[in-house]
Amino acid sequence: MPRTLNPPAWKLQDAKAHFSAVVRDAQVKGPQRVTVHGKDAVVVVAAEEFDRLVAMVEQPSLYALLSKSPLSKLDFGVDGVRSPVRDVEL
Repeated sequence: MPRTLNPPAWKLQDAKAHFSAVVRDAQVKGPQRVTVHGKDAVVVVAAEEFDRLVAMVEQPSLYALLSKSPLSKLDFGVDGVRSPVRDVEL
């Protein structure tokens, strides 16, 4: 489904009068904006697109995944190994 950054806008009255066209366009062309008094009110999206967006939001963050790891309790200590620095001619 093609996605547009600036979906077409429908005035609320037009969207109500042509709701089936709004739905069809959302399924075929991508999201459809509906305005009230010239301001964005809602965006109508295809169910498939909505499900994709919800799945992205519900994914756990990298921090959440790593903090649940069995290795999260490993103690690496604060002391590291100091490697000697070699001289390099530039």
